[in-house]
Amino acid sequence: MLAKIKNDFIDLSKPLDISIPMRGDSSNVNAWYIGHPKIEAHTEGDFVGKVSEGASTNFNTISFNPHAHGTHTECVGHITEDFHSINQNLKQYFFKAELITLAPEKYQDDFVISRKQLQYALGNRKREALVIRTLPNTRDKLTRQYSNANPPYLLEEAAEFLVAKGIDHVLIDLPSVDKEKDAGALLAHNAFWNTKGVLRKHATITEFIYVPNAVKDGKYFLNLQVAPFENDASPSRPVLYKIED
Repeated sequence: MLAKIKNDFIDLSKPLDISIPMRGDSSNVNAWYIGHPKIEAHTEGDFVGKVSEGASTNFNTISFNPHAHGTHTECVGHITEDFHSINQNLKQYFFKAELITLAPEKYQDDFVISRKQLQYALGNRKREALVIRTLPNTRDKLTRQYSNANPPYLLEEAAEFLVAKGIDHVLIDLPSVDKEKDAGALLAHNAFWNTKGVLRKHATITEFIYVPNAVKDGKYFLNLQVAPFENDASPSRPVLYKIED
């Protein structure tokens, strides 16, 4: 089925899901030094919430951290003293997006995404959202354990460039836009949300996506949906739709 959005057509029957599903075991993608998520049948006395064990329904309890255990979307409340909810701050769900693929470059002892790389990849294109796929792009991103791995990140200058370009929503296949251990500086987060000026409350960062290699770079419509949690971040399911020629 074709739908028209802002004079462009998308085929709603061909979604490209770029989220990572959550599993309740140690194969789940993970970061930030905590255990894996758990999906377990609720037990109380003799009751076990599993049909296979005599219950009328499957009745699971899920324990997880949105920042550590999979695709999630966060708002400025992630780094502010004042409470801000992603469920309240994200008020629109369709955005014109650009998908780019970058190989992080060497910087001191790290690998990073720089302003120059983003400038070259985006050119003069105007987009509301930017989806960043990093190289190498292997399927082990679906199960990788990132704690103490010092994964690539965005330089502060790169985040500042995104703000200047009018990018309100950035999505990346890494656990964070910032360096794993930076003594709490969070330079890219702070730059993207402009914490030294007028807060960009509407802007979001989505981390832990996975874009299969078969999905080509270019322009898409992004449907960004989050679970309705009143929290700084929530599990999310970003879906891309190819814009029909």
